[in-house]
Amino acid sequence: MFRTLIRTDELHARLNDNNMVIVDCRYDLAQADAGREAYLESHIAGAVFADVHDDLSGPPLTDHGRHPLPSAAALSELFSRLGIKADTQVVVYDDSGGSFAARLWWLLQYMGHETVALLDGGWSAWLARQYPVASGVEENVVGNFSGSPRNGWLVLLEQVPQETCLVDSRDPARYRGEVEPIDPVAGHIPGAVNRFWRDNLQSSGLFKSPEALRTEFQALFCGTGSDNPVFYCGSGVTACHNLLAVAHAGLNPARLYAGSWSEWCSNQEHPVAKG
Repeated sequence: MFRTLIRTDELHARLNDNNMVIVDCRYDLAQADAGREAYLESHIAGAVFADVHDDLSGPPLTDHGRHPLPSAAALSELFSRLGIKADTQVVVYDDSGGSFAARLWWLLQYMGHETVALLDGGWSAWLARQYPVASGVEENVVGNFSGSPRNGWLVLLEQVPQETCLVDSRDPARYRGEVEPIDPVAGHIPGAVNRFWRDNLQSSGLFKSPEALRTEFQALFCGTGSDNPVFYCGSGVTACHNLLAVAHAGLNPARLYAGSWSEWCSNQEHPVAKG
């Protein structure tokens, strides 16, 4: 069973496994339909598609960020539609270093489904090996997913000020408040440290080793003494990349502030830090 990462050769060897579901999560923040169009043109053979905005986000319930978490009922319905059952091995991928597919990885884990892994290297690594691809829409037999949320993994807006270890997953310039291309206010939540999600990757686009990640995260957390940190980003998507990396490093599960900066900065009464 694969619970954090899976290599392209490992996936290829199991491509005809009837109890495996592959989900394409390609997405483009600047062009909402780009991921779906790319999937229709070409995708890993057998893969179904999940859209970050339409499928992996939902009406505001627990949070009011740019990509709110779907309800437990909506997630169970989605996972069933994708063909996921209790014992299904799920593999997720994108073409953005895992930054979008990690959201689905975390949502499945959050709902209690642990046999889900991100394809290390994603779409580009699959193409580089010239492994089988397909085009058009593919569908799986509807599953009977049944799970319940691990509410302790989620941090809500009103809990944020009490947290002693907040980690901002955005790029350093956005964290410092030097630029803000998406949200109306630049900066970060006071007290948060910065761990850009791309720092989990090697120059090749593959994840760093568990040992390297463990060393880096332990150094990041050491100033707080926390073994249960809270990650956020702009809208609760790329923070999941850090959550996956923490799990791959063999550390205790970290938590997600899903509303993230887009929710925090929407209230002018919330303090903002820069630098």
